[in-house]
Amino acid sequence: MNTPIDKNIIDKTLAELEITDLNKASIRQVGAVVANAEKETGKEFIHFEMGIPGIPPAKVGIEAQCAALQKGVAAKYPNIEGITDLKTEASRFVKAFLNTDIPAKNCIPTSGAMQGTFASFLLCTQLDSKKDTILYVDPGFPVQKMQAQVIGAKQASFDLSDYRAEKLGPKLESYFAQGNIACMIYSNPNNPSWMCLTDSELKTIGELATKYDVIVIEDLAYLTMDFRRDGLGTPFAAPYPVTVSRYTDNYIMMLSASKIFSYAGERIAIACIADKLFKRSYETLQKRYSISRFGACYAYNMLYTMSSGVTHSAQCAMAAMMKAASDGAFNFREEIREYARRTNIIKKLMLENGFHITYDKDLDEPVSDGFFFTFGYKLPNGEDMEGGEFLHELLYYGISGIVLSTTGSTRQGIRGCSSNIRNDQFPILEERLKQFNQDHSK
Repeated sequence: MNTPIDKNIIDKTLAELEITDLNKASIRQVGAVVANAEKETGKEFIHFEMGIPGIPPAKVGIEAQCAALQKGVAAKYPNIEGITDLKTEASRFVKAFLNTDIPAKNCIPTSGAMQGTFASFLLCTQLDSKKDTILYVDPGFPVQKMQAQVIGAKQASFDLSDYRAEKLGPKLESYFAQGNIACMIYSNPNNPSWMCLTDSELKTIGELATKYDVIVIEDLAYLTMDFRRDGLGTPFAAPYPVTVSRYTDNYIMMLSASKIFSYAGERIAIACIADKLFKRSYETLQKRYSISRFGACYAYNMLYTMSSGVTHSAQCAMAAMMKAASDGAFNFREEIREYARRTNIIKKLMLENGFHITYDKDLDEPVSDGFFFTFGYKLPNGEDMEGGEFLHELLYYGISGIVLSTTGSTRQGIRGCSSNIRNDQFPILEERLKQFNQDHSK
């Protein structure tokens, strides 16, 4: 059968990149396959693989960063704990949009949430020799598991969709009670399923984290992006997004500029560390680093050795964006609502052409439309097409993504992202989905 992209080109590129199983291919590897196919064929793909912002970066950030560069900050090392203005505005931002009190000194900039979580994993697994395992609430961001591999930490995981509500507590406790869990991580909304943990579920997580002394890493990369809930994103006014910070003192909250401010290229995020954890002393850290306090070790040992601080001008940009948002001068949520509009259209096209949404339910209601979505395809015999095979076939039709198995999912399907889909691509997507369905439904 004729496909939009020559099958030989795809297969040749996969062989050249030594990709024998797409179930194990990273986001960057899939991107490389697509880039080569586009170059050889001259045909544009529908890019679902990369979670790159698809709207312009916040203007207030650009202006502040340019002004900082003009003032000469490029010649100056920033404080390893972050510049004063950013720490102050980060503390205020957390209060404005999450109604959580975190002292400014506890807000430490990192080179993107990727570095923030990597530093957290590294530090948390050094606190107690018996606690050598990171618990992942899957599906999740694949690279976070690679980070555990790099530092030699053990991994445990479970698929959240199978353990919602009253099932979550017993499942978590079955891991925590073993005494080997150093920390756990989740994103909320979830990347990739877009399920959203509830306040009750976070209460369960927080209480068990306190009981078993497990540190919770709460990735809020998609802050306020549950677009089913009206009123989120208004500074210093309810309703607020749910957060584990209300239920434990054992947390590190990650706030990234990449998605909420569309400022991904400057690689900046904030690790907001609970005050009790920040001040807590550990004998193991004292012996290893001659610094016992968690917060100080996070900055002066973990981050210092990784990057010696975050780009000075980017910190100025982040401070300005957070200030504008907290002042009510910059409604970041309305700007990023565009992703929900795109995802809504994409899902409709898929459902109309034989595809299905893999994670379609969030407890008893439809999952929200947001930055990410998941989709699958059933063969004529009623079985779900296996994820690696599904992606391989989609590449022939000029559609990319990553296999859900790379996210720790127990389901067959693909993670897609709506961020870089343009309005003029919807007819092309519809045409390719329709042809895929026609070719595979017989």
